[in-house]
Amino acid sequence: MRVVFPVLAILIALALLIPGVTQPVLTLEGKIDKSKLAKTGIEMIADEGDRNTRSVLMMASSMLGLDKLEGEIDAYKKTRSIWGTVNELANNKNYLVAALVAVFSIVIPTLKLLMQLLYCFLPANRFKHLLGQLIQGLSKWSMVDVFVIALIVAYLAGNADGQMGELIKMHAELGDGFWYFTGYCLFAIAASSSIKIDKPLSSA
Repeated sequence: MRVVFPVLAILIALALLIPGVTQPVLTLEGKIDKSKLAKTGIEMIADEGDRNTRSVLMMASSMLGLDKLEGEIDAYKKTRSIWGTVNELANNKNYLVAALVAVFSIVIPTLKLLMQLLYCFLPANRFKHLLGQLIQGLSKWSMVDVFVIALIVAYLAGNADGQMGELIKMHAELGDGFWYFTGYCLFAIAASSSIKIDKPLSSA
């Protein structure tokens, strides 16, 4: 039966979309080297004084062993899902961006999959043709959800870079949500490719 594969692909895509939206997409961590932090703090204090102040501070730092500190300090950590990013954007009063991310990464994908599922079970009639046209129209936005992921990654990375400067070493790690969302994209593409939109019924 030709509807079995597209229906199965749609159901899997829907199942993957939920954790893809709610699970963490990206985690950014920032660590500071202890010796570098001590050195930077001393230099900042020394900038407020004269040359003698700097010499005294450097000497004190050496005596206390601050320049030989080992290890790192966790200074920054942020984990965000797509839904979490929408909430953060809304809380920061970026309502338009939050709405666009929600629409293109949650509403449209869900709506399209549900319409495709309905299309697979409808008999050939005018309503099915109109639904097919609507699905084809939504398919033009098929790469937007991937673009949304790229925007979230860029947003988080840019936000961290703007706050941390050069003192902190940043590390990014993709979360489970990224892989769920990638799986959703692949199964959604497979479903769209396997559904053949019927031509309009010819009038008698």
